Formats: sequence, C-alpha cells, structure tokens
Amino acid sequence: MADAPTEGETKRYSRTFTNEDVVRFADVSGDRGRHHVEGDSPMVHGLLTATLPTKLGGDMDYVARTMTFQFRGPVYVGEEITCEATVEAVTSREERHEMTVSFVCRNEEGSVVLDGETEGVIFR
Repeated sequence: MADAPTEGETKRYSRTFTNEDVVRFADVSGDRGRHHVEGDSPMVHGLLTATLPTKLGGDMDYVARTMTFQFRGPVYVGEEITCEATVEAVTSREERHEMTVSFVCRNEEGSVVLDGETEGVIFR
C-alpha cells in the first residue's frame, strides 16, 4: 500500500534544459516556432518546462486528473529551473489518496516562470 503523503510535504527537482531537449520536444510536439528553434539560446517550450512538476508527480506515483498551468515568464536553454511541489490537501480513502498539489518553478534569479495546481490520486 502507498503511504499517504502529508499536507505541507514538499518535493523539489532542478533541471537545466539543453538545445537537444528543445529539438526533441519540437519533434514530438510539432511546435517549431522560431523562438524555440533559432538562436544560440532558444526559448524552452512551456509544456517542456511543465515536465518538471510532472516528474515530481511521477516520483510519487501520482495520477493527475486536472492540471492548471500559469506561464509567468520565459525559460531559455542553459537556465537551471527549480520546481517545488507542495501537498496542499489529502483525503485518504480505502483504495486511494486524493490530493491537491500546488507547484512553483523558478529560474536561477528566483523569478517565477511557471506555477499552478493539480488534483489527482495515488492508488493504494
């Protein structure tokens, strides 16, 4: 059985996106906007940046039902981005833990580049 996460529990993950990451995401998504594929330090796709909270959810074996993203600022290749996810609420039931999790992603200067919330479950 999966242990119930506790309210207020926080997880962190940092990553620096590379040109190769952006090219591969452009191949998968089909999004080849100039700002993503041109220049020495292209802009990272917003949904590629959103893989940071997704990675933290995967670490918990969390299945998202809803996800809300607010893209607050650009992310560029070579910037380290740190995502912090906080368990806001947990309701434990016989077969699952229902959860609300907030997240915020910041660049190296501490500026918020992405934040949001997700609701989902961890099955027991």
